[in-house]
Amino acid sequence: MSAVAETLGVARSNLAERAAGRPSQRRGRPPLPEAELVEAIKTIIATMPTYGYRRVWAILRRSAEAEGHPAPNHKRVYRVMRVHGLLLERHAGGIERRHDGRIAVEHSNLRWCSDGFEIGCDNGDKVRVAFALDCCDREAMGHVATTQGIKGEDVRDLMVTAVEHRFGLVNRLPQPIEWLSDNGSCYIAGDTRSFASEIGLLPITTPVESPQSNGMAEAFVRTFKRDYVRVNPCPDAETVIDALPDWFRHYNTLHPHKALGYRAPREFIAARSTR
Repeated sequence: MSAVAETLGVARSNLAERAAGRPSQRRGRPPLPEAELVEAIKTIIATMPTYGYRRVWAILRRSAEAEGHPAPNHKRVYRVMRVHGLLLERHAGGIERRHDGRIAVEHSNLRWCSDGFEIGCDNGDKVRVAFALDCCDREAMGHVATTQGIKGEDVRDLMVTAVEHRFGLVNRLPQPIEWLSDNGSCYIAGDTRSFASEIGLLPITTPVESPQSNGMAEAFVRTFKRDYVRVNPCPDAETVIDALPDWFRHYNTLHPHKALGYRAPREFIAARSTR
């Protein structure tokens, strides 16, 4: 039988089972019916059309865990999306920026990063946004938005928002936290650096002409523009500024993140707190 199995390129155990006439047994839990899975996938991508199969699988897993049902395997989600033409187009290429050094940290509240970006509106308005991100759990702890340039006072307001979000109404952090940013004038202003030191933040900046060294913030900007700005109407600055809190809330509570095991930031924080 070994020679036959080797010639046919199949397992010997498979031939033994066939020769004994025993019916094959399926292992594990039965999967969702395909039609039901396709409808669930279409519902997700109708809301978030930029999600690939991994993030779609993460949303399906979250729903299954909440309802006490078995979740589909991510490979099956990929196969079903491929068969029904629901996959995103593959990345066409381009040069990836090099990230110098390790930005992520093992625990929350050790290093926060900040950066700004611009949103162009249909009527020509420009909305400038600055945000603060934890370099462990990736939660966006606060943001400021304006139709003017981001100023030092905006960054100082952002610092206060982040501190109060994590620690409540305190005058100074219980332990120092690094504040990583680029060399924009609003970040390196003397008043901003002095204020940061007063409340317990340790301002650090990326090397000159190396914004990619703040790669986590840059990755957040790409994600935010791809998954929220580009798929939502942006007729004018007022509409965008009003929508920003909901977009940040969705990112923090529902957006699956690869580095967090395809959990949303607050979902990841809650899981860590439980453990």
